[in-house]
Amino acid sequence: MIRHRRLAVVLCLIAAFGLSGCLPQQAERSTPKQTKAPKRPNIVFVLTDDLSWNLVAHMPQVLRMQREGLTFDNFIMADSLCCTSRATIFTGRYPHNTGVRTNFPPDGGYQVFKDKGGEQASFAPSLQKAGYRTALLGKYMNGYQPNDTQGDTKPYVPPGWNEWHVTGNGYPEYDYNMNENGRLVHYGARPQDYLTDVLANKGVEFVQRSGKSGQPFFIEISTFAPHGPFVPAPRHASLFGHLTAPRPPSFNEADVRDKPSWLRSHPRLRKPGIGRIDEGFRNRVRMVQSVDEMIGRIRTALKERGLDRDTYLVFGSDNGFHLGEHRLAGGKMTAFDTDIRVPYVVVGPAVPGGRRVREIAQNTDLAPTFQELAGVRPPATADGRSLAPFLRGATPADWRESALVEHVKPPPSPLDPDRQDSAPGAPTTYNAIRTEDMLYVEYTGGETEYYDRTRDPHELNNTAGGLPEQRRRHLSDLLYALTHCAGAGCAPAGRSR
Repeated sequence: MIRHRRLAVVLCLIAAFGLSGCLPQQAERSTPKQTKAPKRPNIVFVLTDDLSWNLVAHMPQVLRMQREGLTFDNFIMADSLCCTSRATIFTGRYPHNTGVRTNFPPDGGYQVFKDKGGEQASFAPSLQKAGYRTALLGKYMNGYQPNDTQGDTKPYVPPGWNEWHVTGNGYPEYDYNMNENGRLVHYGARPQDYLTDVLANKGVEFVQRSGKSGQPFFIEISTFAPHGPFVPAPRHASLFGHLTAPRPPSFNEADVRDKPSWLRSHPRLRKPGIGRIDEGFRNRVRMVQSVDEMIGRIRTALKERGLDRDTYLVFGSDNGFHLGEHRLAGGKMTAFDTDIRVPYVVVGPAVPGGRRVREIAQNTDLAPTFQELAGVRPPATADGRSLAPFLRGATPADWRESALVEHVKPPPSPLDPDRQDSAPGAPTTYNAIRTEDMLYVEYTGGETEYYDRTRDPHELNNTAGGLPEQRRRHLSDLLYALTHCAGAGCAPAGRSR
């Protein structure tokens, strides 16, 4: 009876808040300066790994992009974990629909993504079919091996990609193998083998070649930077010697008695630990210098060939990263803003300069965006919506107010580059709703969190215990609806009020 009653509540929420997609699309709210973009633009997508908002201040090219383009201030990851996030980016589906919940089998990783049809559901085959020349450079999915032949005689290249320059373990930035269009190439320990620089060179070459063909192109340059072990390029290794990690009010949080049990067990950080955090932050800043330089080189190559007027450049990250906040050393996977809210900046034709978008965007929206920009109708299976109206200076009147975050705690694995986040003291499995002004979290063990982000933007005071029962029940039912939605049933997403 309780189960049936909750289902009825969910159906009521779906009907009331348009979760089924049955409400008619409303007109976009546009600015007077809205202009038209080219019908078949080029798209350059620079996807970084673990890049948090506090690194952007040290990236001159990204700051320039913000001045000249559009910044999404509330871009929320559906899960702050590499493989789950990338599966969502490729398909436009929430983790509960991709089936990729962790970095490695049986609940995630490259093989699970492939076995569940993720490669066919990716935006790449649809763009290629529409006449785009497509390329992927750098990182693909956790567990991918560049020498994997998939039963063929040469290294496997997934469907949808004209050019494929992808490696598996690029975290150390040196000594890696790369599958280059079905041919295995080894890179060693020379300065010129630094992975981010290799990707930059290949990206510039692709732009130069594509500019001559006249064919529209899509290229994703997916760096391993600034993921640990935090290895900067030699030319940047001695920079920022006196820089320390930011000290927001949440840094080494004084009182965590109101926090869930997994966090209450963490002692305050001591001086040696804080020293390691500062050094880690310095190296993260050093690492993103090569990413920033790559962005500058790509933009120069586009401009030199007259392609910049017809090219969107999208910069972003697969998840955020905490480094000292809430007593936590380096890591991610929490529902705190340090981990789920990431930078996304876009420049390109008709994109308003200096615009900040407060509306909630998610990584579910990237695949539909790339498809719409390319003139491809996003599939009905996409849980997200295209961000193209924002790039034209408009705001859809029925845009979502809530972001869904869902996380499954992975089992410990010595192969997992993020194994520190599956150790004891890491966040347990949870689902969460994030709006512009609040965060609500439910853990599998029954614990909850609620933060009023208007009064408490650093998420210090968990007031879940003081929530009125009607409000708590509404949020819980809405969260249940979102974690069971699919396709049109997720857009527009639920309302929190």
